[in-house]
Amino acid sequence: MNMPQISAVATLLKPITWFPPMWAFACGAISSGYSITANWQIMLIGLLLTGPLVCASSQATNDWFDRHVDAINEPNRPIPSGRIPGHWGLYIAIAWSLLSLLIASALGHWGFIATMVALVLAWAYSMPPVRLKQNGWWGNLACGLSYEGLAWITGAALLAGGMAPSMPSLTFAILYSLSAHGIMTLNDFKAIEGDRRMGVRSLPVQLGVDRAARLACWVMIVPQVIVLILLLYWDRSNYALAIAGLIVCQLVLMRKFLSDPVRYALFYSGFGVPLLVSGMMVSAFAIHAFGARS
Repeated sequence: MNMPQISAVATLLKPITWFPPMWAFACGAISSGYSITANWQIMLIGLLLTGPLVCASSQATNDWFDRHVDAINEPNRPIPSGRIPGHWGLYIAIAWSLLSLLIASALGHWGFIATMVALVLAWAYSMPPVRLKQNGWWGNLACGLSYEGLAWITGAALLAGGMAPSMPSLTFAILYSLSAHGIMTLNDFKAIEGDRRMGVRSLPVQLGVDRAARLACWVMIVPQVIVLILLLYWDRSNYALAIAGLIVCQLVLMRKFLSDPVRYALFYSGFGVPLLVSGMMVSAFAIHAFGARS
């Protein structure tokens, strides 16, 4: 049996995608109001779990079940190119998922359950007959919940010793999960032709390029405006001002994205999305002071 190349396995696990859930976990941990340094072991395991394990598992799973689509859209990916031969892509996805559950057991019941939910979403996103990604509405929502909301809530709960997150923290986790729906839509503009041919009903395929792009922008911006309003209501005006500045910068970049969504989707992912995720950390610090007692 041919063995996969180590470099191909690394490409399959897509390290570049690990950052969002790790960032969300860190935001949730900070929002809890509990000491990061006093809980550094939990932080370390949680960051390892959310990025190099659970997120990597989801990438391997997605690549395996998307191998026929990738043969059209991205033929140089490890599986369609043959660098990961036979069923090795599936074996890696299963092994990484089981390893994730093993590591999660060190975080107690909450960590294990959260990891189980994240992995169920990851497999349901890609695997027939559920295959949530067949519909851009449900698939992007599942990704947003898993990458942002669930990771944020997990970080907040674990730092709080397994208690439920504070209401402000939980609210922000939900809002940024919704924003992530728009972020996920950005990824769909590069695969419109392949998705259409393979019957994947991404939002650009369903709505058309221009309408999907406008929807993505609204979905990214509106939750951030709600965060801004809540921070003002909670008398966190300095943090609200920072969020307002980040929103304005995003609106400027969105004008370029909307002028040619297919051409500039990657541009906005590289320059606009980092502003949104920076706002996540600003929001986490804004509620840190009362996160432990709200």
